[in-house]
Amino acid sequence: MLQQPLLIADIAEVLTTLRWPLTAGYLGLLVLIGTYGVHRYWLVYLFARHRSEVPRPDHRFTELPRVTVQLPVFNEGRVVERIIDAACAITYPADRLQIQVLDDSTDGSEQIARRRVEHWREQGVDIELRHRTDRTGYKAGALEEGMASASGELIAIFDADFVPPENFLKRTVHHFTDPKLGMVQTRWSHLNRTESLLTRGQAIFLDGHFVVEHTARNRSGAWINFNGTAGLWRAAAIQEAGGWQHDTLTEDVDLSYRAQLAGWDFRFLPWVTCPAELPPEINAFKSQQHRWTKGSIQTAKKLLPRLLTADIPFKVKVEAFFHLTSPMVYLYITLFALLFYPAVWVNLQPIEDGRWAGVFLGLSLFMVGTISATTFYIASQRAQKRSVWLTLLQIPLLMSIGIGIALNNAIACIEALVGHETPFIRTPKYGDQPVAETKSSTSALSVIPIPSLKLWITFLEIGMGLLLFACAYSSLHARNTAVSMPFLTLFATGYLYVGLTSLWIHLRGRRVSPSPTLAPAT
Repeated sequence: MLQQPLLIADIAEVLTTLRWPLTAGYLGLLVLIGTYGVHRYWLVYLFARHRSEVPRPDHRFTELPRVTVQLPVFNEGRVVERIIDAACAITYPADRLQIQVLDDSTDGSEQIARRRVEHWREQGVDIELRHRTDRTGYKAGALEEGMASASGELIAIFDADFVPPENFLKRTVHHFTDPKLGMVQTRWSHLNRTESLLTRGQAIFLDGHFVVEHTARNRSGAWINFNGTAGLWRAAAIQEAGGWQHDTLTEDVDLSYRAQLAGWDFRFLPWVTCPAELPPEINAFKSQQHRWTKGSIQTAKKLLPRLLTADIPFKVKVEAFFHLTSPMVYLYITLFALLFYPAVWVNLQPIEDGRWAGVFLGLSLFMVGTISATTFYIASQRAQKRSVWLTLLQIPLLMSIGIGIALNNAIACIEALVGHETPFIRTPKYGDQPVAETKSSTSALSVIPIPSLKLWITFLEIGMGLLLFACAYSSLHARNTAVSMPFLTLFATGYLYVGLTSLWIHLRGRRVSPSPTLAPAT
């Protein structure tokens, strides 16, 4: 009966000797996380200040420029016909429009694309299929190779999961009457927004980025990035910036900053929307987030030294720093979560009587973290005339997902910082096939396996969730730590939600039989 209390006392004694180093780390991480939270308030302020500003074309072309539409695809048999059909349906003079299907497929799905390309060529569309057997450079390599035969002054790019509207070019092309304009980015909308809680959460995340973040930066004179799809480039801007490069996993962000450093202006059009598919299952979402996070830090390492010493306005440098380094918050959150356990046993306060200091720190974290994120996402939903109350109800879900993927993204940050190279892993596309199908009384999940996604990360996420639930329970019995229980519970719930659903998808994916080889065209 005495063994457990003695063990606990021993743990507490050991941790007490580390009180001040742990306190310094705790406060340092709190300051780092809080700084990015305060910056999020700043973005909301800039958005409110500039949202009514509507950039319009200087004038309209009397003779429309030639446009090349590039469709980079890789093993996209479920959606490749849809994107080709949508691109061919874009309203634009046929003699001024070229379409390139840049197909790197290795699973035989290039035959599906080839048949569709031949169909549209017979209808008089200027369309070509370029199939590579060597995936050098991945998506960036395919786009760079496509530039060799692109005849357009302007280059529109759409990923395979997008469905560009027919009037896409009509609503964007005339902005290029401004000779300094290098790129126009449109806003993503979501084909499967209401499919599940996960897709609802992702939609709000992306709405925050596009509606608030892009608008705030672009209208206030800071720089934005091309998001890899649903945008229109001036070919000269791509060439003068050094072309597509593949030394980062976010070739779009890399090219964006190089083009703006070369003097080209960008423009964001939030009222022009391009619908796309959200990853409908957690592992596809984690794979996408890992690539975006790692690529952003790689781009920061590559370009921040050049950006910070360039002859550009100070506000541009500040926003570029926050934009490119913002994924580091996932690493800070993960380290902060790991400090929760010693915080339960040690009075991690900068003053001896830590009761009110604990309350102050807890409320500070709540204000700069939870409230700033809530304000940010509510602003994005209000701008789209969506319910504020419904958004508030979804905030706990957003927080859980954001915290739950923190470990996955923290590992991506570390890989980028140490220079660990990994291939470009495309996000699986489901198209019109639902993730869950019901046959008789048996529910069968259709899963596209992602071999690159490590199972050990999933077990770490589950372990983090269990550890933090144990901390939440212990905080009720430890001095001055009860104030942290809501945060501990939120963190634990997020890690367990992501970890357990990811494990379930992993197990279901192992039971999925490989797709049969696609038959060649006859």
